[in-house]
Amino acid sequence: MSTGLDDLSRAQLAVLGREWLLHGHLQDRVGMPLVHTGRSREEMEAIAIEEWMAASPVYSLRTQRALKFGNGDVPTILKNIQIDIGAPPHFMDFRCRVDDANHGEFQLAHCGALLDVEPMGEDYVHGMCHAIEDPTFDATAGATNPRAQVRPVHRPPRVPTDRHPHCHWTITIDPEFPPVDAHPYRAIVEQSKLAGIATEEPSPGGSDAEPGGWDDYAGDFDPDFELEDLSHRALVTVLQEVAVQSHLLLRGFAIAVAERYGEETALALIPKIFTGLAGMTAQRLTPVLDIGTRDSHAIARLLRFHPVFWPRTYVDLRIEVLDDQRVRFALGPSPVLEEADGFTWFSQLGGAADRALDAIVQAVDPRAACHGVAATGDERFAYEAVIDPDAAPAKEAPEIALAKISGGAAFVFTPRRPVRV
Repeated sequence: MSTGLDDLSRAQLAVLGREWLLHGHLQDRVGMPLVHTGRSREEMEAIAIEEWMAASPVYSLRTQRALKFGNGDVPTILKNIQIDIGAPPHFMDFRCRVDDANHGEFQLAHCGALLDVEPMGEDYVHGMCHAIEDPTFDATAGATNPRAQVRPVHRPPRVPTDRHPHCHWTITIDPEFPPVDAHPYRAIVEQSKLAGIATEEPSPGGSDAEPGGWDDYAGDFDPDFELEDLSHRALVTVLQEVAVQSHLLLRGFAIAVAERYGEETALALIPKIFTGLAGMTAQRLTPVLDIGTRDSHAIARLLRFHPVFWPRTYVDLRIEVLDDQRVRFALGPSPVLEEADGFTWFSQLGGAADRALDAIVQAVDPRAACHGVAATGDERFAYEAVIDPDAAPAKEAPEIALAKISGGAAFVFTPRRPVRV
């Protein structure tokens, strides 16, 4: 079965993979300011800690299974970092080194997250680089080996203010270390349909059409790893897992908010984050996908490769171009619509979540809008995205402006090598 990603080249998949990693990373740039409104900085930090401790161990183990690595050692931990929405390459420029199976280190030559918070003052820097990173680094490493510890050599606040690298950490595994305890919310995330979802097997035709690269990451750790090192088959698999990571992080966020402030508060925040994050990502994807026209075919292509609609085993998206100005798209029966709670991007379709659909299609043409239409067959929700040439261009959603406060919104990736032969 074709995943749709099969139609892209290895080089295109690598570029898209970096965008999807950044998409997942920037969720908190929208979510945390919304949590912070009317609440203390410490409360916002607590939500971030609980969110990442709940989600990152779950998706780290999924990545290991997908790429056939995982020996409970430091190389495994560092491989996970290289394919993690918490560390989108280049924007979070991790430079890693393995000393032996139980010892290694990493430095951040560029930390986009730090550059986002430094203008907010030293308290916020300390909150991110101390309060949040201490427990979340250990939780992620602990998924690989509960006796792993991640400890700073140095970290911000930077002294002097232009210090490079931005931070430096060691990773040590020692059987004498006390085991890292899993956060209770991790078990809640693991119970979701999403956590156990399978992804589609890449089409053999896609892989055979463009040979080269690694089919997995079972070999030695490569400190210079780039997505271009992977085969077509492996890239199609990795992109689906990256999409899962982002969905899992949303679940971690919503669970943490609901436990502290109630389910109603969590459900009210999700469509706002969806609008800001999905709209910002859509704007980034239009040049990446070489969308140079403002027509229905461009909207269909953007919907087809937007990460919120992946993997297709979780989100059954169906797209039909009706004419030059209309695209019909629908969601069929999907696990994303069958979670026991409402902690998904699509739980409020037909209501507040529809603003996010508008934000996506308006990245192609600000005169576009999505309208609910009658579902047919086994469809659960159906929409038409319509470009009205007589309509006034829509104003950008304020949540997108919130996302654009981050330097990640305008960050330009620079491929560092061609695809591996």
